Amino acid sequence: MKKEDTRHQTLYRQYRPGTFDEVRGQAHVVDTLEKAIKHKKIAHAYLFSGGRGTGKTTVARILARELGVSDKDLYEMDAASNRGIDDIRELREGVYAMPFESPYKFYIIDEAHMLTKEAWNALLKTLEEPPAHCIFVLATTEMHKVPDTIQSRCEVYAFKQPTREVLAQIVVDVAQSEGFTLEKPAAELVALLAEGSFRDALSVLQKILSVSVGKKIDISAVEVIFGAPKGEIVRDIIRGLAAKDASVALSAIRRAVSGNMDARTLTKILIERMRVMLLMRYAPDMRESLEGELSEADLALAKDIVKDPGIASETLRALLEAYSIMAYAAVPHMPLELAVIDLCAPQE
Repeated sequence: MKKEDTRHQTLYRQYRPGTFDEVRGQAHVVDTLEKAIKHKKIAHAYLFSGGRGTGKTTVARILARELGVSDKDLYEMDAASNRGIDDIRELREGVYAMPFESPYKFYIIDEAHMLTKEAWNALLKTLEEPPAHCIFVLATTEMHKVPDTIQSRCEVYAFKQPTREVLAQIVVDVAQSEGFTLEKPAAELVALLAEGSFRDALSVLQKILSVSVGKKIDISAVEVIFGAPKGEIVRDIIRGLAAKDASVALSAIRRAVSGNMDARTLTKILIERMRVMLLMRYAPDMRESLEGELSEADLALAKDIVKDPGIASETLRALLEAYSIMAYAAVPHMPLELAVIDLCAPQE
């Protein structure tokens, strides 16, 4: 990834990929687009779908650049703010004018699913019979809201959420470029907090770097900054669940609440730890790579828990259910407490 010279930019803008070679985690999209360019088989309309921060707009800009489109002939429109028929009519009037200095006029419509029904109908005619010098890229996080008539007139590319491994490596690399050392467990926690978004991963990292007092950053620094539970709290909950001792687990949850730690983040980390432990038990061939995701203390506990039948698939299911309803709970940590009580209850 290239670092731009502009000062005070966000890390996401600073380290935004500038070429297809710099794009990570979307090889299935990049490879196809590169082949299309090489063989001069360029579509007149593309539909990029995928979660927020997965690189849809970035790849669209790279595609424009690879096709020789200058800034004067690149048009970006945010459909969340320009969603009506008048906005699309204005766009339609402009597409027939020739490019200023490029082989194409290139239109990127972000958040395309926000367009109104009337706007879609107005755009449909242009997509059916576009001028030869125009290319459209529609980007959306909600593919199901894009009309089938529009989808059928576009080449559709689904952007994957990057894996935690990819995100962790990116934040390690960027931190290093900024003169910091991010320890692996800290990078894994940043990746977990980012929830599958390149943009969010670098936003999290930026906050860490901006307040860090040293050049070496460990997991405890990330926990403090983001209200993530300290490792010992997570381990105590796991120990309580393994021993079917609700008091141990509930006491740890209480400590987390008293420390103003985010209940969803706590549950998310618990889910991930449980997942790793179960995979270590049932997929021993993955064990070596999974061990690299854990801190020394977490790994020591995992090796014990792997042998303990108290942690099983129903443990993970109960935590997933608790996490799914937390956003709507009157007391955010209550679903986790109920899950602990149910899991530790004596079997009849």
